[in-house]
Amino acid sequence: MVFSKYIIQMKKIFLFLSLILSVNLSWSQRGQIIAYIDMEYILENVPEYIEAQNTLDAKIVKWRTKLDQQAREIEILKTDLANEKAILTKDLIEEKEEEIFIKQEQLRKQESLYFGPNGSMFSVRKQLVKPIQDQVYNAIQNIASRKNYDFVFDKSSDLVMLYSNKKYDISDLVLATIDRTRLIDTKNKQKKEQQNAPKELTDKQKEQIAKKEEAKAKKLAELEEKKKLIAEKREAAAKQREEKRKLLREKKEALKKEKEEQEENKNNN
Repeated sequence: MVFSKYIIQMKKIFLFLSLILSVNLSWSQRGQIIAYIDMEYILENVPEYIEAQNTLDAKIVKWRTKLDQQAREIEILKTDLANEKAILTKDLIEEKEEEIFIKQEQLRKQESLYFGPNGSMFSVRKQLVKPIQDQVYNAIQNIASRKNYDFVFDKSSDLVMLYSNKKYDISDLVLATIDRTRLIDTKNKQKKEQQNAPKELTDKQKEQIAKKEEAKAKKLAELEEKKKLIAEKREAAAKQREEKRKLLREKKEALKKEKEEQEENKNNN
């Protein structure tokens, strides 16, 4: 095992040396420019990445706790079976062994769901971390395009760097680019919010609005006063008509009574 790891390591060194030699050969021909970054250093200094990693670590702890609990339950079943095996029948032993086997399979499946190639950890990492990694890669591409770098290596990757000159390390430049991009995005977001937010009125505008509201209120008051006067006039007219009707009814009643008295006197005579 150690020898195989040594062979793999030597192959990486050989590949890196071959790449350096090819670059050196082409350097004299085209004047190529090389830079490198330390991805671990960059990510450790990106607040969003730290927050995402903490969220992922919390989920991993929760999943591990659940798996450990299931594993302990299986161990308890195994211990109980070992202690009771002498007094159990063959059928009961097989039944308990089957139960343990099923729980072990469930544990393996659950572990695969959490930590398998397409498990929850992979999905959550992709959801939380990948946007930040894309942000880093975009910053690297922006710098490489602006400064005409031909190659940008990652010092923290599996590619072995036998020597690296600090002056070719653009990690801090990448962080500065990310900070600048974040600042621009924040300003654009604030600008958009300000554009969508209700605009602050000037004193003159407030005064004009107050005058309009006052005029509107005055107009409504006048309208209400007119309605009130009209209603009073209608009520007075209705009352006057009712009085006239009453007088008319009284006259009719008086004439009718007078006529009846005349008819009665006439009959008596």
